[in-house]
Amino acid sequence: MKIIIAGGGTGGHIFPALAIANALKNKVPEVEILFVGAKGKMEMEKIPAAGYKIIGLDIAGYNRSSLIKNVALPIKMVQSFLQVRKILRAFKPDAVVGVGGYSSFPVLRSSQARHIPTFIHESNSLPGKSNILLGKRATEIFVPSDGMEKYFPAEKIMITGNPVRNIFSQKISKTEALKFFGLKSDIKTVFVMGGSLGAKSINETIEENIDFFKKNKLQLIWQTGKNFASVAAKAKEERMNIWTNAFIDKMENAYAAADIVIARSGAMTVAEMCVVGKPAIFVPYPFAAEDHQTVNAMVLVNRKSALLVPDAKAKTELFPCLLQLLNDETLLKELENNILKLGNTNADEIIATEIFKKLNKK
Repeated sequence: MKIIIAGGGTGGHIFPALAIANALKNKVPEVEILFVGAKGKMEMEKIPAAGYKIIGLDIAGYNRSSLIKNVALPIKMVQSFLQVRKILRAFKPDAVVGVGGYSSFPVLRSSQARHIPTFIHESNSLPGKSNILLGKRATEIFVPSDGMEKYFPAEKIMITGNPVRNIFSQKISKTEALKFFGLKSDIKTVFVMGGSLGAKSINETIEENIDFFKKNKLQLIWQTGKNFASVAAKAKEERMNIWTNAFIDKMENAYAAADIVIARSGAMTVAEMCVVGKPAIFVPYPFAAEDHQTVNAMVLVNRKSALLVPDAKAKTELFPCLLQLLNDETLLKELENNILKLGNTNADEIIATEIFKKLNKK
């Protein structure tokens, strides 16, 4: 059996894709998996590093900040469809799984035209326009939460949750995790996460309020992304209650060490937060397509499982919100208990089982 997994662009697409691929392999070791991504994107590095073959398409997404950069978009789209045609003829897949990202659309659209079974994993609570269009002809659509029948045919939807990285299988003690960062085990710790490129508004707000942590007897784990790393290092200086770096190699340690997490609300971050069960303050990235990060966060806020501070109000509202949470043990416990109820550690296995079940019915 041969399966193509198409998509990428961000960790929020790539890590679930790898989790699904691994689950497919675990269930049927002889299955042959080929990834299709976009040239120049992070999947071209991450997928081979995980042991899978990938082919890159000459494709780019719509640039919302610079319209002039979209001039070549139609040409790239035509090129990508021609590349996909060659890939499908050569590989002859039994099924195609789309995980979102630029490369997902031409692969799934071409496969549907050839009556190849297609499966969509939609990680966000507000799907993009491409997935909504592809969903009409998809075999099955895997979604993170209820309410998705507004966007997809109800009979094709299966609520699975989002696959998360396989970093939570072993329990790490809080003391051990804090030791990894050189921090103390008897002080409350805030983990601030901005993703691979960082989160400008969050980082700037942390820098401006850097003395807040010592004044309130707190520790800070501050993952800045590469663009803010040098500024954060200077802000830290001799402050022993702060650990900062552009990236964190052992994310499981950061989650285990944290009492409260401040982060963007991409689909993968939200899914991981539900698994680790940490009280969270989300600051959604305001320029995400269709503002889907706000929708992701609101799913948790409406279930009393997280708090939200709009990006535009981060500088005035983030620290008052954090202080309120720190001083309210009842609210902390409520958020922790409620978010844990939404966690799902085996979404990848559920998806893999369902794909094989549908294919075996052919």
